[in-house]
Amino acid sequence: MRISNSFSDGEIQVLEFIVQTLLRGGTPTMAVRHKEFASLCRKVMAMKAKVHERPQAKPVAREESSVGTVASPAAEASPSLATAV
Repeated sequence: MRISNSFSDGEIQVLEFIVQTLLRGGTPTMAVRHKEFASLCRKVMAMKAKVHERPQAKPVAREESSVGTVASPAAEASPSLATAV
């Protein structure tokens, strides 16, 4: 099965039915009877699995400036402020 971001006409009808039903305060139990519902469920589950298997982005390491490190003026004026926090 190819996973894509596109949905078939039937899957769109199921999604539209569920959304409209929920907006009206109903329950989407009738949607499970639609012939495209199983296909839509498989596609959503496959998309979810694909998202969870992606490696998490690694935090970007700070690079040292060519100028050097500059301390804040408050830390230089009174070192007790840094320890009081």
